[in-house]
Amino acid sequence: MSYDEGLAQRLREVLEERSGVTEKQMFGGLAFLLHGSMVVGIIHDELMARVGPIQHEAALARPHARLMDFAGRPMKGYVYVAPAGIESDAALAEWVSLAVTFVSTLPPKEAPPERAHRPSAVTKVKAPAKAKRAARASRKA
Repeated sequence: MSYDEGLAQRLREVLEERSGVTEKQMFGGLAFLLHGSMVVGIIHDELMARVGPIQHEAALARPHARLMDFAGRPMKGYVYVAPAGIESDAALAEWVSLAVTFVSTLPPKEAPPERAHRPSAVTKVKAPAKAKRAARASRKA
């Protein structure tokens, strides 16, 4: 999937002063995370906002908002906002603020530890197929 790069730039500008914000490819689009938790994202040209379960119904009542039903599964606490609902910078900033307010209540996520390659204690070595056939033949004889 693709996402609206113009909207991505507008979101970067809204979030630029906030520390702990990162970008990540998610849901086939682009997501902005705050201390590891998704705040907002872009799927095609729509804003995806994580408003939380308490603000969910109020967010859905706002113009141009609808239930986020990614892959046909409704996700409570998340909404999609059509481009008409975020045309102005003020409207976009309101949605981002609503999402940041919720995500700020969540504990920061720790980065997953990097996996070190550790060879197993017992390493099985497969015998070549020719050697296996020869061993079977000698047992039969």
